[in-house]
Amino acid sequence: MQKQENSSDNKVDRNKVYFLIIVIAALLGINGYLYFKDKQQNTRFVTINTEKDRLKLEVEKIEVELDRVNLLNVTLNEKLIEEQKLARNKIAELKLALKKGELTQKELDEANTQIENLREFVKSYNNQIALLEQENSYLKNERDSLKTTINNYNEKTENLRKENRNLNRKVKVGSALKASDIRVDAFRVKDSGKHILVTKAGTANKLIIDFAIVPNELAEKNYHKIFLRVIDPAGNLIANENNMFEADGQQMQYSTAIELSYNNDNTKYKIDWTNPRSFIKGTYSIILYADGFVMGKSEINLK
Repeated sequence: MQKQENSSDNKVDRNKVYFLIIVIAALLGINGYLYFKDKQQNTRFVTINTEKDRLKLEVEKIEVELDRVNLLNVTLNEKLIEEQKLARNKIAELKLALKKGELTQKELDEANTQIENLREFVKSYNNQIALLEQENSYLKNERDSLKTTINNYNEKTENLRKENRNLNRKVKVGSALKASDIRVDAFRVKDSGKHILVTKAGTANKLIIDFAIVPNELAEKNYHKIFLRVIDPAGNLIANENNMFEADGQQMQYSTAIELSYNNDNTKYKIDWTNPRSFIKGTYSIILYADGFVMGKSEINLK
């Protein structure tokens, strides 16, 4: 009887041990599963974050490439401007999406696909810009070459103008009338109109300038206007301020003027000039002008 009771107790103890072993094994299994699952989730979280950082870096690289284009001295056409605008909008969208706290694997895959598409776009875009740079460089060289040609042409044209001006001046100088045998005499004119030759300033009131013209085949056989300028011993020009003419490229005042007919035939000419003032002692200078140049000079000394 005692033996049966001991045998029964031992059987109960063994059952307890087995049960405990099973419970412990189950707990160990659950803990292992939870540990493995937690580790797997942590690894996935780290992987997703790493992928997000990589994608952010790729987006920034693409944006830098687009910014580099703006630093180039290239004028973009409307098509390239629109393409760049679309790319920058897509970059902004991707940046906003990657700022989210959590992304699903599907969202990451979609972002990766979009970035690949952007990378291909930037490659094609840069190729277009490079081609545009080459075209601009060619056009610049053509423009510079054309500009140089135009400058050379303008320089030659200006030189020809100068030569023509010089030639025209030489022709004008060569064809201008030149006086010879200039003689200046002072006279006192009586009330009767009779002219008396004098040498003293106190008795003179008129000058008569006699001159001939040097034969000149280039001179125009026509009417020419002759201008006289009289300068007193003090160096003052005696002239009416309204009497103006042009000579040597500038406007001048003259004392009096006549118009003569030139035929290249040794004709003698004269100019009468009545002094509106009183003559003073000293030397009076007279200068004749014709055709815009000095025709001749002379002087008279009055005592």
